[in-house]
Amino acid sequence: MLLHRRHILGLEGMPADEIIAILDTADTLKEILSRPIKKVPTLRGRSICTLFYEPSTRTRTSFELAAKILSADVSSLAPSTSSVTKGESFRDTLLTIQAMGTDLFVIRHPCAGAPLFASRIVNVPVINAGDGMHEHPTQGLLDMLTLRSIKGKLAGLQIAIVGDIAHSRVARSNAWGFATVGAAVRIAGPPTLMPPGLEATGARIYDHLEPAIEGADVVYVLRIQKERMDSGLLPSLREYTRLYGVTAERLSRYAAKDAIVMHPGPVNRGVEIAPDVVDAGYSVITDQVANGVALRMALLYLLLGGSDAPRG
Repeated sequence: MLLHRRHILGLEGMPADEIIAILDTADTLKEILSRPIKKVPTLRGRSICTLFYEPSTRTRTSFELAAKILSADVSSLAPSTSSVTKGESFRDTLLTIQAMGTDLFVIRHPCAGAPLFASRIVNVPVINAGDGMHEHPTQGLLDMLTLRSIKGKLAGLQIAIVGDIAHSRVARSNAWGFATVGAAVRIAGPPTLMPPGLEATGARIYDHLEPAIEGADVVYVLRIQKERMDSGLLPSLREYTRLYGVTAERLSRYAAKDAIVMHPGPVNRGVEIAPDVVDAGYSVITDQVANGVALRMALLYLLLGGSDAPRG
């Protein structure tokens, strides 16, 4: 199945059949990752540029690995080592790289809407790798891929997203995405870290942790994003941990017996989540990272490759 869109800019408005098609393609491509030689010629001759205006470990590395496994050529641009430091605009940077023959952009930017802007400037596909506090669609998709592989379904699951909601693009993508495929989403966090308008996603909103995770099949923990946070939003990190930190005791008391714990990373151990929870058997954080490669392979393939998953 070819995607009905040229760009991946967000999960808001993406139909369920398209989400499922992406997940199914990623499941097929997982087989390549189990081979001794992880390489197929599907995107040979294609050129992909990762343009990251913010730091990244998981997203950037997995996109670059995904492209290389599919035999695409990858160029990586960081503003600190580019002409951005000389005053070159975002628009001119895009047009310059496109003129070199780039076939697809993967963009992370601190400004919400930057990938959308890019999609209107260039004439090649754009994938949003996180834009400000707006969305992080590929994280949402890999989370759905991970959850489906473990639980065997998405529809009907009770998913609690807890933590720093205000600064989290992951929360928005997951709220839209999980709701679209039929899961019931709950969102919990301190009132000072709860942005307006979340009800539009269909999620139930809580300002206390315990009722939000009551009977939850999935507890999705978000990082406290100190780098984006103004002073005064929290009394202290210690107070946040006391009221909202996800611990083994809270999980065993309130969540479903077979609940799993997810986190997009990086993890602040001992702040939003207890260290023993991170390392517990019901934590699937490393599964999320592993599935990120297959999911991003699927997107590159569907946007640049064709309609049948590659076998060779």
